[in-house]
Order: sequence, then structure tokens, then C-alpha cells
Amino acid sequence: MFDLPKYGDGICLARMTGLLEALGIDRARLQRISVVVTGSNGKGSTAAMCAQIGRAYGLRTGLFTSPHLLRFNERIQVDGVEIGDDALARLKRRVEAAVATVSKKMDEKFGAFEALFALACLHFQESGCDFAVFEAGIGGRYDPVRLVGARETCVTSIDYEHVELLGTSLELIVSDKSDACAAGGTIVYGENCRDLRPHLLEYNRWPGRTSLFVRDEIAVDNEDAAATGQYFDFQFGHHDFRRLELGLPGAFQFSNSAIAITLFLLWLQREQPRRPPERIEAAIRTGLREARWPGRLEIILHNPLTVIDVGHTPDGIRQSLASLMSIHGRDGWILVTGVSHDKKADEIIGALAPSFDTIICTVAHHKGAEAQVIAAAARRANPKANIHIAATIADAARLSQDMARRQNRSVYVAGGLFLAVEYATVVQGGRAEDLEFF
Repeated sequence: MFDLPKYGDGICLARMTGLLEALGIDRARLQRISVVVTGSNGKGSTAAMCAQIGRAYGLRTGLFTSPHLLRFNERIQVDGVEIGDDALARLKRRVEAAVATVSKKMDEKFGAFEALFALACLHFQESGCDFAVFEAGIGGRYDPVRLVGARETCVTSIDYEHVELLGTSLELIVSDKSDACAAGGTIVYGENCRDLRPHLLEYNRWPGRTSLFVRDEIAVDNEDAAATGQYFDFQFGHHDFRRLELGLPGAFQFSNSAIAITLFLLWLQREQPRRPPERIEAAIRTGLREARWPGRLEIILHNPLTVIDVGHTPDGIRQSLASLMSIHGRDGWILVTGVSHDKKADEIIGALAPSFDTIICTVAHHKGAEAQVIAAAARRANPKANIHIAATIADAARLSQDMARRQNRSVYVAGGLFLAVEYATVVQGGRAEDLEFF
């Protein structure tokens, strides 16, 4: 979209500050209306649920997420509506002009994600949003979303990712993500962060940030996950909601939804205290039930049953696989898999392959590792499996769909975001080559 590199001239929050000032962004208002979502897995789902709760409450709600799956406009939404092409083009021109001015003044280049974040802030401001949910791109400490200055943030989960930028230990990675939160704010941590609790309590002590953990300060009970629906009980402070229904599948969504609820409750208590509890509960129930987020255990075909998942870290993939089999059963699956060339194929394939007797290994058009490399990893992880190699996503789609129909089986597509999105595009009549990512 922007004629800019993915990243700018290194880490520089001052560069972003200059851009927001040049665009006339009301930083104080942006801070008041916003919450920020960081984490390794579950950011998109959590952000979508939080935004949907805000909409159900009656707030004009902005949502900024990344990456997009099919269309660039997905990244910026107001009240569930993607930014229109005309508005995108108009705001793009304004951002480009501001980028040129600030770049010349500071003698530094901007990155495309920085420009896109600024465009989202501008769109939300012009749209008169009452509430905005921002998803971080990478980390939190130097990510543009830190410029929001949000007092309510979260870390949905933690896993080894972007270690060259965030650090080589979970403690370093979670610390980086925690720094998206303003001093004196509150950070909600997902269930898999609990082992890091001692570190995080101390890390957040001197900035004066409050740490809340799902299944400690935030209670999740009586989880019920099935193909017909997911339900759970939630308790935080004086709020006690029974049998909340989730619109998103997967046991990992219990933690994500608890985070989304808590973020909204914290924000509402700060911005609109003493609101009727019945109205709050109704919004939470409606928001969770109606929230949708593509790509996570998404059924893209029913005959044969075909499920895709865009998870791309080992922990996220393990959680999705467990939920798939809990919801749809363990037997009769064909796995279509591939991994981006910058990911750890042995770890990702090692988490998937042992659960399948038939595996089709392929290569995504975007950033895919060679299919032979994937097949070798699958053989190491499951020597007894029937391994097939498909040279392209289109070949993998044809082979898996034909096998599933002939053998009365189901198809699971997992291993990476590009793999899953390209597969879904192909089976729906499109071409992987026509998709554009950054």
C-alpha cells in the first residue's frame, strides 16, 4: 500500500510521535478511548471479541488488527465495517504527505506498519470512535501501538517468536509485550503466562502497573466445549456472569474471551463508571456470542469437512489441534501442512504430525519452506504416516479434497498463516498468487 519498507530506520518512537503530531491526532483522546492487545497467539480473536462487546454496549468502536487474511482493508474497521477504498486512498495521501515531511525533518525513513498505524488513528478520529481496540504488530515496547499510551492492555499468550527482535527467553519476550502498557496501567495476562507470574509482578512493580492473570484474579469455570457451542462462567471483582456463550471455536478462546471481557470492564470502569450492571452483562453476552474471527479453526467447507487454522507458533498449533479433536473428533483426518521458511519447521510439524496417519506436505506461495523439507520433518515426527508431497497449494487442495471425498474423511490445514489462507482461497476458486501480504 505504501511505497515504504516493512520496517523503518530502526527503533524510534520519536519518529512515530512526529507523524501523529503532523496528522493532528489528539493523543490525549486516543489514550482515553483505547485498549491495546499484545501477545504471541490469540491477539486477533481477543481484539475482535473486545471490539464486539464495545459495539454491543452501544459504543462507536474502532478495531485495528494485523495481518489481513484476504483484503488489506480488513485491518481497519469501525463498527465491524472495513475501511472503504475511497477513504483508504484519501487518508493514504494525507499520511504519505506527513511521512514525507517528518522523514525530511528527522532524516529517517518510516516503515509501512508505522504509516498504517497512523492511518488507523486518523480514521478512528475522523469517524468519532468512542472506543478503539489496537492489536500490536510485534512485541509492545517499540511497536507503534505503544504511542496509544493505553492504560488497559493485555498479553494474550507467550511463546518463542521474533526472538531476534524480542529476545531469546520467555521472560524477555513477555517483558517486551508488557511495555505497551502505560505507567500506572493494568495488564491482563492470559492463562499460559501464569508460570511467569513472579517475574511479571516484579517487572511491573516500578512502573506501577497492576498485573491480573486469567485463572488467578480472573476466574474461568465450568467450561463446556463442543461442536454445538462453547460456554463458560466468568468472575472478576463483583462481576459474576454464568454460562456465557462463545461464537468462536477452540478451548483457547476461554482465556481469550476472559481477557476481552476484563479489558472492557477495566476501560468502562475508568471512562464510564457506575453504569447499570444489566446493560454491561447484556453487552458482554451479545458481544461474545456474535464475535467472529476468520482463520482460527474455521470451517471453510462442509463436504468434505475442511477446517483451516492460521496459528504459526508451536504452542498455538498444539492448542488448536487439541481443540479440533475435542470438537470434531480424533479420527478420519487428512493433514495438509507447510511452514514459512522463517519458522521452526521441526517444532511446528513435530506438534502436528504424530496425530495424523495421512499427511500432505506442500509449500505456500508466500514465504513457504520447501515441501521436501516439510516432508522430512513429518517423517521424523511420525515415521508410520503416509506422506504425500504437493508442489503447490493448488495441488495440495486438489489432492486432499479428492482423497477426503473418496475415503469419507475430513481435511485439516495447519502449520502457518499463509498456508491456511492460500488453501482457503484456492478451494473457493481463487489463486494463491493473487494474494498480497506485508
